[in-house]
Amino acid sequence: MPVEVLIVLGSKTDSEVGKKAGALLDEFGVEHEMVVASAHRTPDLLRDLIRNTPAKVFIAVAGLSAALPGTIAAHTTKPVIGVPVSGKLNLDAILSVSQMPPGVPVAAVGLDRGENAAILAVEMLALHDERLAEKLKDHRDAMKKWVLEDSRTLGE
Repeated sequence: MPVEVLIVLGSKTDSEVGKKAGALLDEFGVEHEMVVASAHRTPDLLRDLIRNTPAKVFIAVAGLSAALPGTIAAHTTKPVIGVPVSGKLNLDAILSVSQMPPGVPVAAVGLDRGENAAILAVEMLALHDERLAEKLKDHRDAMKKWVLEDSRTLGE
């Protein structure tokens, strides 16, 4: 089965956040690949990855200036989900991912929320995949049960 989601890390230091996304994609049985490619240090490599991947969705994990999601979006019309990574400049990373110019959108999830990026990617893929749509429903039902159980056992 071809790669459906390409997780691109701005650097190896972003791998913990990328692994959160990968683990959740594994749970849903979504084929994915994780690579390191910098918008600033390896722009040609990044462009070639974007142009040549069979992936349907990109997850871009980046900190500091967090230019990676926007750079990917500039080279494709496929959905790009940006994940800002916490560090010394949290606000810079958040704003870089969320404040894209008109016509070149990037979906933004919360700081370090690789798992939310994976869920959003699965939701996008599930629009045309009944199997994934059913798994999403089951996932939401399980979360509901966890919350209800936590409420029930709170006073114990």
